[in-house]
Amino acid sequence: MTTPVTEPGLRLTVLVGESDSWHHRPVYAEIVHRAHAAGLAGASVFRGIEGFGASSMIHTQRLLSLSEDLPVAVVIVDAEEAVRAFLPEIAELTGGCPVTLDACEIVRSPGIRGDQG
Repeated sequence: MTTPVTEPGLRLTVLVGESDSWHHRPVYAEIVHRAHAAGLAGASVFRGIEGFGASSMIHTQRLLSLSEDLPVAVVIVDAEEAVRAFLPEIAELTGGCPVTLDACEIVRSPGIRGDQG
């Protein structure tokens, strides 16, 4: 059995509303496309089922009148230098949105690239 190799990384999480847009495009999609263009290892978007933000209004799937603006998390993991270099690329998109950075370990299995999912 081969032991996976780990390396330090940085996880960037941007929390936006599903209806937030940038030039008629969802903010989450714009972040993903900019991450791809910047050559980052990968980005994923996760749609929340319930949450609240600065407005203190709870958005949930259970109430049809509020279901169009569910919380969305965009998560990007790569080497620290790459993630920090990417921050200016999304600064105009994230004004007022919570943005977090977390140290993490990236697990690399021999022969498997990080873009499998």
